[in-house]
Amino acid sequence: MSDPPAIDAGSDPRESVQRRVFVVGAGIMGSGIAAQSALAGYPVTLEDVSEELAQRGLAHVRKALDHAVERKRIGPGDRDAALARIDTAIGLRRADAAQIVVEAAPEDLALKRRVFADLEAAAAPGAILASNTSSLPITAIGQELKDPGRLVGLHFFNPVLQMPLVELIPGHRTRPEVVAAAREFAASLGKTVVTSADTPGFVTTRAMAVLVNEAAWMLYEGVASKEDIDAAYKLGFHHPMGPFELVDLVGIDTAVAILDVLWDGFRDSSYRVAPILRTMVAAKKLGRKTGEGFYSYPAPPRPG
Repeated sequence: MSDPPAIDAGSDPRESVQRRVFVVGAGIMGSGIAAQSALAGYPVTLEDVSEELAQRGLAHVRKALDHAVERKRIGPGDRDAALARIDTAIGLRRADAAQIVVEAAPEDLALKRRVFADLEAAAAPGAILASNTSSLPITAIGQELKDPGRLVGLHFFNPVLQMPLVELIPGHRTRPEVVAAAREFAASLGKTVVTSADTPGFVTTRAMAVLVNEAAWMLYEGVASKEDIDAAYKLGFHHPMGPFELVDLVGIDTAVAILDVLWDGFRDSSYRVAPILRTMVAAKKLGRKTGEGFYSYPAPPRPG
C-alpha cells in the first residue's frame, strides 16, 4: 500500500510527510476511525483512559476488519497489515508524535472542551486537532483554546469502514489551511467529503434526529409496533435500515444527547426527546453496544 499523503496544519498538505494518526477514545467510533486510517496506510495510536478500554477498542478494530474480510471488501493480508499499524496508549502522552489527532469522545461539550485543552498542550504545535462530534458546534468546542484556528470537525459515520461519507465542519476561526489538510486526510481514507456550516447537528445529524425521534414518538403513542415502523421506513422510503435499527446502531444514549443539543440550539419541538428514548437510557438498553436496545444483539466483543 502506498505511503499516506502529507498532512500538516501549518503548510501545504502535499509538502510534508504524515507520520501518525492519534485517535482519542477507543469506543465504536474511535476504533472505526483507527481501523480506516490503518487500512489507508497510516500508523495509528488508539488512546483511552484505561488499558481495559483501549484493549476493548482494539477488539472492536479486529471485529470490524474481520467483518470486512468476510464480506470480501479487503483481503486477509490487508487486515493483518492494518492491525500491525495500530498500537494503543493510555492517556495523551504520545499525542505529540502525530500530525493529525481525531477526538472521538462522548457527545458532551464540557468533556470535549477538557479533552481539547489537554490536547492543545500535548499535541505537536503543527498537528491538526479534529473532533468527530456529530452535533456540537466546533466553535463552541474550541472557544477556550489558545489557538482555535487549528480545530476542525471531521464527522465520520458508523460503521466507519462501510460508510463512505465524512462531514467537514470548519469552525468560525478554523484556518483555511487546516480545512484543506483535514479534507485531504478524509479523502485519503477513501471517503466522500461534504462541508457543513458550524451549526448544531450539521446536515446529517439534524435529519437523522428528526427521523429517529418521530419514530420513537409513534411507538410511544401506539401508532404501530417497532417492527412495522421499521418495515414502513425501509419499504416505503428505500431506507437501508429502519429508525429503531438505526438508533440501536448509533447508540440510544448518543441519540438522546444529540437531540438535547439540537433542542438547546433551536428550541424546535421536533427535537423534544420522546420519553421512550429516555426510558431506554435509564434502563441501560443502549443498543448494539450493550447487546440490547429496541432489539437484542450478540454480546459486544471483549478485550483480548
